[in-house]
Formats: sequence, C-alpha cells, structure tokens
Amino acid sequence: MMGQLPATQNALFYEFCLEKHIPSDHLLRQIDTFLDLSNLRHHLKPFYSLTGRPSVDPELMVRMLIVGYCFGIRSERRLCEEVHLNLAYRWFCRLGLEGEIPDHSTFSKNRHGRFRESEAFRFVFEDVVSRCMAEGLVRGEGFAVDASTVKADASRQHHALEETKIAWLTPESATRPVREYLAALDGESTADTRQKISPVDPQARWTAAAGGPAFYAYSTNYLIDVEHSIILDTQATPAYRTDEAEITKVMLERVETCFDLKPARLIGDTAYGTAPMLGWLVDEKQIAPHVPVWDKSQRKDDTFSVSDFQWDAEADEYRCPAGKPLLSRRRNFKKPRTVITKAKTIIYRSSEADCKSCPLKQRCCPNTPRRDIDRSIHEDAGDVARRIANTSEYRQSRRERKKVEMLFAHLKSILRFDRLRLRGLSGANDEFLLAATAQNLRKLAKYCGQDPPGCRIGVPA
Repeated sequence: MMGQLPATQNALFYEFCLEKHIPSDHLLRQIDTFLDLSNLRHHLKPFYSLTGRPSVDPELMVRMLIVGYCFGIRSERRLCEEVHLNLAYRWFCRLGLEGEIPDHSTFSKNRHGRFRESEAFRFVFEDVVSRCMAEGLVRGEGFAVDASTVKADASRQHHALEETKIAWLTPESATRPVREYLAALDGESTADTRQKISPVDPQARWTAAAGGPAFYAYSTNYLIDVEHSIILDTQATPAYRTDEAEITKVMLERVETCFDLKPARLIGDTAYGTAPMLGWLVDEKQIAPHVPVWDKSQRKDDTFSVSDFQWDAEADEYRCPAGKPLLSRRRNFKKPRTVITKAKTIIYRSSEADCKSCPLKQRCCPNTPRRDIDRSIHEDAGDVARRIANTSEYRQSRRERKKVEMLFAHLKSILRFDRLRLRGLSGANDEFLLAATAQNLRKLAKYCGQDPPGCRIGVPA
C-alpha cells in the first residue's frame, strides 16, 4: 500500500541537538579536534577598540574561512550561504540553528584591516604547524621546497598603458593593489622594466607554462617536511624564477626561528641549484643540498668544456687537457687588487703564448686567442652537491621531492585553488596561508583523526 506523509502541523516545542547530527567520521569533526583558536582573540586584542559596538567574533570568521578552503568554496558570498544551510558547517563554526551568519563584506573589511596588520592568518597557520609537531607528524630531518604558479585575478588581455601608469601617481585614483605596487617600487633601487603590467594587479608577473598561453600569476612557495608532507612555511612571490631561491632562504630562517627546526638536507629542483644558493646552504647553514646543480658550462660545439679541465685547489689553478695552467693572476701589483668580479666569479686565463702553439687549440678556443674559465666563488659548494648526487640518499630524495608536487596537485584539483580571488602580493599571501592551513588540518585529520568506517568512502586528505 502506498504510504503518505501525515498532515503537517507546526510543533509548539522542538528538541534538536546539533551535536548528534554530525557523523563521528566527518572531516570537520576530526579537524575540530586539532584546531584551537583560543589564543587568536588575545593575539587580535590590540587591534580592536575598547569601546563601541561588539564586532563579529574573529574566531567565527576564521572558522568560516577554513571551511571554505577545506571544501573548495571559493566565493565568500556562497560560503555564507553554505554555512547558513549546512548543519556540519554551523556546528564547526560554533553556531546554533538560530545563529546569525555575518555578511560577506565583513570578511573583506577585516582582511584588509586588522587581520592583515596583525598577521592573523600566519598566526593561525603557525599554530596548526605547532600542533602537527606535537602530534609527531614533523621529523625535521629532511625538507623539500618547490613553487607553483597560480593565476592572478587579472585579465590576460588587458595591459597597463602609459596613461594608466601616470594616473596611478594620483592617490585618489590608485586602488589598493596599485598602492602596494608603488610602495614596493619606492623601496627598490632599480625601475620596473617589464613590458607587460596588469592595470588591476601590477605586482602579478606575466608568465606562461610550457606550450600554454601566457597569463598574469603569482607563485606559491612551499617548504615541507618530507616525513608526512606537512607544510612548514609558505610565501607568495611574483611568478619569477629567481625569486624562488631567495624566498627559500627567508622560509628556512623563519622555520628555524619559530619552530627551532633545521634540516640536515634540503630537496629541490634545478631552480635552487644556483651557485649563491648552494653556497648559502653549505657554507652558512651546513645543510646538505640534495639539489641538481645549475650548470651551463657544458659546451655543445665539440670544444672542451670546463669539466675537461682539471682543478687544483692547492695551486689555485686549472690545468687544460694539454697540461698548461690557467691562472687568476699572472703578475703582482703594488696595491693588491681583488680578482672577484661583480658577478661573484673569478676568471682563470691561459697564456696566449701557450695557446698559440698548442695542437689542441681548435678544440679548445678556436675563435679567441686564449681560454678563459669563470669559476664561481661558491664552486666548492657546487662540488659538494655533485658528490651528493651520486649517492643512494640523493636518489631517495628525488622520490621524496614528488610530495611537494602532490600537494600542489591537491591544492588545485581537490581544493579548486587554480585562480586567486584577492589582488596584490599581500592578498595572494593571505590566500596561500589559508590554503596551506587547510591542507595541514586535513593531514592531521587523516593521520591522527578517527578512522572512518570501512563501508564509507573517505574524503581525500
């Protein structure tokens, strides 16, 4: 017999417990076990007035943002709607059935104001990293670093014209990202010579992936512990390759200061194998560089490369295949002169007389009267990296480096973080911090949370 719902009649009293309707294996319930924002209010207290109308609870806003980044809800308008309708979201945000959802504009005002001034998002991120360390997910022996480009909130079809740049100088016509860009230019000694600059987000860099169209983008830089892929630090930079190595130094120093962690080895790709970076790792930080050396000395025209010359450290000279020396100085001056160039290299030169009568000249320097070799002042650190590259530990590090790339894939495919919503370098940094916080919380839920029943499909961590 076909059943039928009874006639609806509004009950006078309801008995409803929100706690009972959230499954024990729900992702947010497991995340809530490890998320402690009790210190956030104390951190933000100096940025709030002692008088006036009470504001929206900052913990509520941070919890709502974490929900958005954990479940790929990129729009704050939609986030407010989802929290309003979803019982699990309400429970996680400490809202009852009748709890009022803040307006979406509240997030923008606080983000550009007290949250950014107090670095609240970095405070929450570092607090989550500390919890990961307390749960034993961070070993601290090996770190891996990498960067990935994320599209900026800027059209690839519009570029700043000269009249647009002139208009930026008028304060009332400059937007917040433009003001940040102009403030950054004031602190630099060189002018911005880029041919293409976005009129709405000037700090974004015009870049392109291999075989794809160019676009404006920022880079998210991850420094992770390879034990369980916990993100120890993240920083936004314009999508420019040379910035990646410099920001790695900042992140390593910051992790050492905040968490007292210093790795025995650093894993990275060729972008981190430049001579200054290797010299900093080996000489200053005593960190083993498990990084391919950035070496452009190999010749492709069948002439001798630098590797064909023998280096003698005691004599401070190279020996060519014919056995002749290449020296950095061939005479003494009354006033000592440095042999280090502005490019931080030392030039070793052969004798023109030796090269003129050498039978191997056509294979060595056929178009010049002598052979010159530029040796970086950090070349010894490069030799350390080359020796490490022949070990079994290095081969293991090559496999572990994929863990950073997996985090980027998770960021863009699962969390739907393929395009930024905020403009400016500070906006990009806020988004990257929140996304990294969400990824670490999901790792905590995966490794330390309650195991889901076998009959259910687990949420990808």
